[in-house]
Amino acid sequence: MANTRQAAKRVRRSNKNQNINNHHKGHVRHTLKLAVESLTTTEEKNVEVATAAYKAATKALAKAASKGAIPAGRASRKTARLTALAKKNFPEALPFKVKN
Repeated sequence: MANTRQAAKRVRRSNKNQNINNHHKGHVRHTLKLAVESLTTTEEKNVEVATAAYKAATKALAKAASKGAIPAGRASRKTARLTALAKKNFPEALPFKVKN
C-alpha cells in the first residue's frame, strides 16, 4: 500500500499505463496474425486483403513503438520480417514496387 498521496497517484497512473500498453500490444499481435495469415495463404491470392492487412500491421507496429508499448527495435524487426514475407509470397501486395 502506498504511504503518500503521490505514491498512490503513481500506482494509479502505473496501472492505467499498463492497461494502455496491453491494449496496444494486443492490437499488434492481432493485426500481425491477420497479416501473416493473409500473406501465407496460397489457395486464395487476394491482393486487396493482403495489402490492407500488411498496411494495418505496419501501422500498428509503428504506433505501438511510438507510444512506447514495445521497443522500437522490436517493431522494426517485425516490420522487416513481415516485409520479407510479403516480398517472397505476395510482392504485388506491397505498397511499394519491388525490384527484381
